[in-house]
Amino acid sequence: MTKTDGGFHVTWRAKGNLRYCVRTTTVLATTALVAGGYLAMSGTAANAEAGLSNEARKGGKLIAAGESTNEARKEGKLAAPGESINSGGKGSRLSQGAAAPQGDGGDSDAQYVEQYSEAKTADQTSDPGIGTSSNKSGKEDLFRPGPQYDGNYNADKNVDVYGAKKAVEPSRPLIEAGREQYTAGDYNQESSLLGQNNLLIPGLAIYGDWRTAIAYNQNNGKDIAQIATRVNIDVDFKITGTERIHAFFTPLQDNNQFTRFEFGGGDGNKDFNEEFDLNPQTLFFEGDVGSIYSGLSGSAAGFDLPFTVGLFPLFLQNGIWANDAILGGAVSLTAKNSQKLGLSNYDITFFTAVDNVDNAIVNGGDFANRNNNVSNLYGVTTFIDAFGGYIEAGYGLIQGVDDQVDGQLTNFVTASYTRRYANTLSNSTRFFANFGNGDEDEGFAIISENSLISGLPSTLLPYANFFVGSGNPQPLVDGNGAGILKNVGINFETDALTGFPKLNDTGSNAYGGAVGLQYLFNLDQQLVFELATVQPFGETIAGIGTADPQYGFGVRYQIPLNNDWLFRADATYQIVDNPEVEDNFGLRAEFRRKF
Repeated sequence: MTKTDGGFHVTWRAKGNLRYCVRTTTVLATTALVAGGYLAMSGTAANAEAGLSNEARKGGKLIAAGESTNEARKEGKLAAPGESINSGGKGSRLSQGAAAPQGDGGDSDAQYVEQYSEAKTADQTSDPGIGTSSNKSGKEDLFRPGPQYDGNYNADKNVDVYGAKKAVEPSRPLIEAGREQYTAGDYNQESSLLGQNNLLIPGLAIYGDWRTAIAYNQNNGKDIAQIATRVNIDVDFKITGTERIHAFFTPLQDNNQFTRFEFGGGDGNKDFNEEFDLNPQTLFFEGDVGSIYSGLSGSAAGFDLPFTVGLFPLFLQNGIWANDAILGGAVSLTAKNSQKLGLSNYDITFFTAVDNVDNAIVNGGDFANRNNNVSNLYGVTTFIDAFGGYIEAGYGLIQGVDDQVDGQLTNFVTASYTRRYANTLSNSTRFFANFGNGDEDEGFAIISENSLISGLPSTLLPYANFFVGSGNPQPLVDGNGAGILKNVGINFETDALTGFPKLNDTGSNAYGGAVGLQYLFNLDQQLVFELATVQPFGETIAGIGTADPQYGFGVRYQIPLNNDWLFRADATYQIVDNPEVEDNFGLRAEFRRKF
């Protein structure tokens, strides 16, 4: 027997007959095993908790001497008598405070066990009731600690994220025939009339909305209380996955005059005013040359070339630069990229029109007769992802062909850049300009749209939009006769129904802006407060700009009543800084039914 650091090492040398040595060795080993088991069981009886594994204590049961736990069996070995198996440990060791077998070297053995436990459990929990555990690798620095749940943790709510959902039934079209939109399931085999690569999937859908509002407005010296209504009807006929024919109707209005009953106010006619127009406001075919070629040729096309022809809507720069239906055609080069220019994604669209070109410069603001072929339109626009943001730019040329504007050429250019800065501010800066050889056809405007990213970025949206304009800046086309400032704020837009008042939206020789706060609650309601102003400078262009400063305060609230009905209310008061001019105000409530 020799003494070692923290214990003893015993060496026994056998001499003489080998059979005697084996017998003697067997007797001694058996005696030692029995004595060790007795002493271990005595230690367990003296301190039962010290002989428990962490898992056994949690389960409220003892591990008998010589019994192995599941974790020990996974490691392919049994626990020694009296030894504690920790649920996470690869190897086995005695728990801190367990009784060591007593013998000739008992004190040394106890010291060895204590040193071993302290060395292995230095980084474990200090709570004596928890006991000692190790991770499966035996290296505590390879794994992060487990999740810590506070007292408000609710397991049921975490499960509800996956299991407590229910289907939301959207408002379906008034009429659906053939392949329905946004549905799932097995579909019937479709016709290959246009080729196996461009199958027919015909489907007809008629949908839209019905708007009815009651309002009391004092606008530009007219005081009218009325109930007005309009119906928007979309007719969509799908032919294939990329080809369709679409039409849009507004039967209860004639241009910007709506069916209404003026029941009050100093200027109300106390009469029912019916306005009807069954002509389509849009009627166009759109498709993709690549898909049509794939179907007819039987081989996959290596390109996409979407196009449209007919009376189609043109909507650019969020409707500021273009918001009208024009009679002509358009073709797009989509999803392009340029390694040389460092552009990951860009689109280019070319468009032209030979009729229904609504521009205040060319037709003098007269939108009553749109099918008069006053001018032609040629243009190009592009959308580019670059410089950490989004670029939109365009050029348009309006050519006068009517006798009064024959030979007139007016150029329109626009550019904008949108991005987020420092995860704090979202900004869109837009530039518009027009110039040519017509009367009062030169001007420009710069609009800066800003929203702060609040602590509730999806629902609480403070915003501040500013503008400055010079000359006579105009949209390229706008079927509603709106000005270049229509999107600056709610005080610059009307309701396209009751003649709701608005601030001067031309941007002609003026600067100003709108500051507001939009709150969306739980994404199920909208509430907006806004202050806005228009400050003129320089010489006023007669019939276009404003000579007096204007100030407006507006409020808007809307909420969906269900999946089909929506309620909206608006109020505005607009001050004109001129004692000889009456202030404008409006109060309205609207119900909208989707179908």
